[in-house]
Amino acid sequence: MTPPDTRRQFLRASAAGLALPLAATAADPMPVGVVVWDERQPEQRQAYENFLGNHIADHLRRRPGLAVRSVGIEDAEKGLSEGILRGCDVLIWWGHRRQAEITPRMAEPLVARIKEGTLSLIALHSAHWATPFVEAMYERTRLDAARRLQRDGAKVEVAYAAPAVRYTLPKPGDRLTPYTELRKFLDGTERATVHLPYCCFPAYRTDGRPSQVRVLLPDHPIARGLPARFELPRTEMYAEPFHVPEPDEVVLEERWATGEWFRSGMVWTLGRGRVFYFRPGHETYPVFKEAPVLQLLENAVRWLAPAPG
Repeated sequence: MTPPDTRRQFLRASAAGLALPLAATAADPMPVGVVVWDERQPEQRQAYENFLGNHIADHLRRRPGLAVRSVGIEDAEKGLSEGILRGCDVLIWWGHRRQAEITPRMAEPLVARIKEGTLSLIALHSAHWATPFVEAMYERTRLDAARRLQRDGAKVEVAYAAPAVRYTLPKPGDRLTPYTELRKFLDGTERATVHLPYCCFPAYRTDGRPSQVRVLLPDHPIARGLPARFELPRTEMYAEPFHVPEPDEVVLEERWATGEWFRSGMVWTLGRGRVFYFRPGHETYPVFKEAPVLQLLENAVRWLAPAPG
């Protein structure tokens, strides 16, 4: 887990940049280190006076036991420098139009930290195509495939096939990804092609119609204090099926009056760490000003934080 000295460095850096109080004493638990990464699109100002990421960070900063930094794509090394991420326990990510500027190589250290259990990732809305989320889903797919294909005496040659174009919407009738094609040969060899997930869905709509969110797992820590159902007055619509590995837990479901639905709060384990995807949002709708959404994000941060030790 994150060494205490590294956590303290994170707190000092946060305080220097954001005037955060350092309230922890030797007897107190170390605060959870949170970094909110935001692409900081100009369009966000239609709903957020000082960018979406800063709004989320300001809320979390007022909650006890959290040490929060807010960064953007224009910061050092696209907001992913060692100095920024040192001591970070939970990384909250908003990306949209500039996803490709974060390369898979840049995301490798993040995925490695998730797997080792020293970092958790929260991907918000359009961050379904954020490179850290996509690479985490690719790695989860590889791990799932390895478990399924590992059989006594089998000689399975495995190849992985990514979508031909990384940022591609699947068609409504396309086969759900990820999936595995297995061929068996006379010499006993088996060859598997594992098709990696699109990390997308066949339809979306940006008309800002309301959605109804239902809590499926009311006893889950992410759902603590949430009403059983709540409405988001304005949000973008995404429609299932969502091409991702089967999640370990589906905490929330979202529906629209026009008939679409989505698994809107999903959790995956990845090695010793976890990834949480939260669907509601859009940069021009004030979704992250809604009280249930802010409560949910705080809950998620606290639950996803690696245990000290």
